[in-house]
Amino acid sequence: MKTEIADIPEADRVPGAPHPRHAPRVLGHDAAIASFTEAALSDRLHHAWMLTGPRGVGKATLAWAMARWLISGATDPGLRTDPDSPEIRRIASLAEPRLQLIRRPWDDKAGRLSAQITVDEIRKLLSFFHLSSAEGGRRVAIIDAADDMNVQAANALLKVLEEPPADAVILIIAHQPAGLLPTIRSRCRTLRLQSLNPGQMGNILADMGIDEDAEALSALSDGSVGEALRLAGQDGLDRYQALVDLFASLPRMDRLAAAKFADGAAGRATATGDPFDLTITVIDRFLTRLARAGLMGAPLPQAARGEGALMAWLSPDDMAARAWADAQARLSARARAGRAVNLDPAALVMDMVLELAQLPPAQSAPPHP
Repeated sequence: MKTEIADIPEADRVPGAPHPRHAPRVLGHDAAIASFTEAALSDRLHHAWMLTGPRGVGKATLAWAMARWLISGATDPGLRTDPDSPEIRRIASLAEPRLQLIRRPWDDKAGRLSAQITVDEIRKLLSFFHLSSAEGGRRVAIIDAADDMNVQAANALLKVLEEPPADAVILIIAHQPAGLLPTIRSRCRTLRLQSLNPGQMGNILADMGIDEDAEALSALSDGSVGEALRLAGQDGLDRYQALVDLFASLPRMDRLAAAKFADGAAGRATATGDPFDLTITVIDRFLTRLARAGLMGAPLPQAARGEGALMAWLSPDDMAARAWADAQARLSARARAGRAVNLDPAALVMDMVLELAQLPPAQSAPPHP
């Protein structure tokens, strides 16, 4: 049975969060905006722009704002456009003929999103540029994300970049540009976006109607708004707090609390998230922050109550930091392997937590905050 369009998940959308094309504004990337608009307003607009930076930092949000600005013919240097104009409404509903979005397609036979952007998707650019030329004005393509392209797709994109169509702009989102062909990177002008600070994060969450602790989300997500939205949409802060409280019960870990935490990893994945994936993310963040705290020798911005004191106890120096970093790498690999062979999520998480509980802390008992 064919999947209805309304039921198909969008590959470039964070579960539980609005799609980047619906973001009302771009925050925290003024330098990138200025670089782009100055080039456009002075008739030095490059035909291909690569937006790079940490995953979830706002690259797609910026790309959609750039596309709206170009297609609507706006001249505001801050990328502001009229949300009620026909072009902007069509872009929001993916009905604008001068815009082409390239992302991982839905595989109706497999009943899931394809793992890669294939060469057939990139070839759509050729027909798009040819047919849309009759519309007049600028034509814009967004590729989200170039990291998802297979080898054939990357080679096809390179050919497009080597012979760019007139009045066309290609916006390429890349989380790890070093993994792309050097010849692709050399034919693009790069805009590198930085992580967001808690104030910027708070403004974005407020724009999206999310009432969460912006400082805690910023700390836990490393300034990635995409990751912050994913965590907020799945009660990630509560899961992280439960993990911090669990390790605060050392050196004799509360087994009932551990079992409850592990049981939270069970359950089916839905459109709003995957309990197992969230749990593994929370554990990974906890171990990464422990390692960072030990290496820095200074407290990190807190992502949970009592986290600062707990990390000072568990990771007081470089030696402890290395132990936690090794554990993060080892358990991350185990989680991936367990997911591949469909191990019981709760049992897998319980084993991971109990193994971590064996890593010796610096003192016999944690300090009371």
